[in-house]
Formats: sequence, C-alpha cells, structure tokens
Amino acid sequence: MADKQWLTYDLFAGRVGEHFALTRTDGTPIELVLVETTDFDRAGGNGPDGVERRQFSLVFEGPAQPALAQATYRLAHDQLGELDLFLVPIGPGADGGPQYQSVFA
Repeated sequence: MADKQWLTYDLFAGRVGEHFALTRTDGTPIELVLVETTDFDRAGGNGPDGVERRQFSLVFEGPAQPALAQATYRLAHDQLGELDLFLVPIGPGADGGPQYQSVFA
C-alpha cells in the first residue's frame, strides 16, 4: 500500500479465513489467519477525510511457534497490500495456535 490507508471494519469484514504474511525482524516468515472481525457499533475517531470510523477489532491466529510479542508488525495481504498493525497476544485459539488482537478506536 503506497499511501497510508484509513482502516475500517468494512475493509476486513469479508476477509475472515484469509491469510496475512508477516516477517519477523530475524527474517522468520509467519503466516497469520484472520479468524474474527468485531464491529463494536461505537463511534471512533475521525479519519483524514473527516468521516467518523466506528470502533472495531481484528483477531488473527498464528502457528504455535514462534510466538509473537506485543508490538507493531507489518503484515502483507494479496489485495490489501502492506499494513502496520499493533498486535496483542490474547491466548490460544480453537486450533491451539496463539491469537493476536488489533483494536481500532
């Protein structure tokens, strides 16, 4: 993504099950799967165009190893391009792999 994009719930809502690639600083590639999108139906901040964004969250699931620490990571997606997301580990998912949440307000 060449320009910074104002991320919204609608951008991710239909993408549950899709894969996002992440490369750690040591060069280790990790594949994350978007497993949940939640629209909180509450007002968030205004975007650069002045339009208000609603609050939402994304939950990704990754492989058991290596686990990711809480930090900002660059994720790559075939259609969305590169996204810098702050990910927080939130525990194991249904398949046993760690889950990571990114919240937008």
